Amino acid sequence: MTEFFMPMKNPPTTTHQQKQVTVVKGKPIFYEPEDLKAARAKLTAHLGKHVPEKRYNNPIRVFVKWCFPITASHSNGEYKYTKPDIDNSQKLLFDCMTDLGYWKDDSLVVSLIAEKFWAELPGIYIKIEEV
Repeated sequence: MTEFFMPMKNPPTTTHQQKQVTVVKGKPIFYEPEDLKAARAKLTAHLGKHVPEKRYNNPIRVFVKWCFPITASHSNGEYKYTKPDIDNSQKLLFDCMTDLGYWKDDSLVVSLIAEKFWAELPGIYIKIEEV
């Protein structure tokens, strides 16, 4: 089992779906805008501190709790029901974890429990366990 919390002032809200496309000489070229590159770099830097000694090669369950800074009239621990969409947030996170060697491939994730909250201590909590 791997379990950790990555405190960060502002967890990334940019998602993998924000990739862009341009056409060069009649061919589509996909690229990452600067904010997506920054979000990837931020996640990679934080996740790099927690890479398990042995990568996962069997089916796993992943728990992710996205904790965003409290704004307006929200309270600590209240579910966050505004953007970013939780499903879109997972893609960039899992891509970074795959690149860092947490697992052979994110297709090994057979169970995902993901939640997002307003929190006094913003960051991302992750727990990985074999099933």
